[in-house]
Amino acid sequence: MRFGIILLLLIAAVSVVGSLIPQGNEPAYYAKIYGSGHPWILLLGLDNVFKGWVFIALTVLLSLNLTLCSVVRIRKTVSEGKDLLENVSRLPDAGSATPEEIGKIKQHLKSKRCREKQFDCGTVYYKNLLGRYGTFVTHLAILLTVVFGALALSLPIVTDQTCYPGNSITMKDGTEIYVDSFSIEDEEGNLNYNSFVQLTLSDGRQSEIQQIRVNYPLSFRGYKVYQQTYGTAGSVEVVNARTGGQDVFILEESAFLSTDGMNGIFYRDLYPGFVKDGNGNYTLITSTSGSYPDPVYDIAIMSEGEQTDVLAFPGDEITLGDFKYVFNDPVEYPGLRIKHTPNLVNVLLLISFVLLTAGLYMTFFTVPSLVKVSGTGYAVAGPKPEADRIEIEMILKNGETNL
Repeated sequence: MRFGIILLLLIAAVSVVGSLIPQGNEPAYYAKIYGSGHPWILLLGLDNVFKGWVFIALTVLLSLNLTLCSVVRIRKTVSEGKDLLENVSRLPDAGSATPEEIGKIKQHLKSKRCREKQFDCGTVYYKNLLGRYGTFVTHLAILLTVVFGALALSLPIVTDQTCYPGNSITMKDGTEIYVDSFSIEDEEGNLNYNSFVQLTLSDGRQSEIQQIRVNYPLSFRGYKVYQQTYGTAGSVEVVNARTGGQDVFILEESAFLSTDGMNGIFYRDLYPGFVKDGNGNYTLITSTSGSYPDPVYDIAIMSEGEQTDVLAFPGDEITLGDFKYVFNDPVEYPGLRIKHTPNLVNVLLLISFVLLTAGLYMTFFTVPSLVKVSGTGYAVAGPKPEADRIEIEMILKNGETNL
């Protein structure tokens, strides 16, 4: 038991670490969030705690410990239970009593709703014998919780997806995940990385639009949607002046926007800001930890075989032939981690929690009571006989008890 408790505490400590540190991200993510401390996180495997050898070894040892405790305990309990009442009836009297006192003891035990069984050596009054199995049920429930918890960690299908606000992604089973909005910063300029997400199952059941943040996912019917990463992409609207047709292109990487493969806009990159000197020269800012305060499009205009490198800003327009290219404000988008756990695993986990609750209740609130009453005295048995013994002594002394 002591070894099992130590293992439980160690598993709890490792689980707390795995809950505080986001799991399963790229090394660059930890370098950005934890700075100079990220090499230790990667070295110690704290980025993937629940799949590391320490957590697995502790879980295996705990499962083995609980199995052995349960087997030994249930064998002993069942073996003792076969002739339990008869063995209690053979106990020598621990206290003597007159016939009048014997009557008071029997009346008291009946008032406690004790059942009775007659034997040659006396009558055995008993109650809460099911409580003898409380520790076994508790051990079994913890074991099942560990096993089903391991399944819940290993069986889920994990998918990483990016989704632009106002759009949705569809999973293989038909489940749709809609991103209503996303922000890197709040109104005061503080980093918050918030997404507002709605999940619709293939059968039509739908969650509310819910805010998710790092370590605060949306949970709905076996799905968990986490806010994992984020990004900023360029947005260019192309308008055909002749037909009136238009389309918006979200650009995460280099792209050539052209209809004939020769003339058009070559998008290189998007920068978060710039510094302009007194001579009108621009120095681009290449990194930022939040939103892009002064976004700059680095592009090349391709026209009639000639290339012109320019910088474009949101609101700028460039016309080439029948096409007009409008540079919009950049689009901030979330990177989502979508975890789907089979419903059966969740049901089994729920069953193990209910069983654990039942085991704890049986252990602490249904303590077996066993009292043998003969013609000349009584004897008290059970795992905690002192309570029954005190009650009987008070009855014999005062004629009543408030216990």
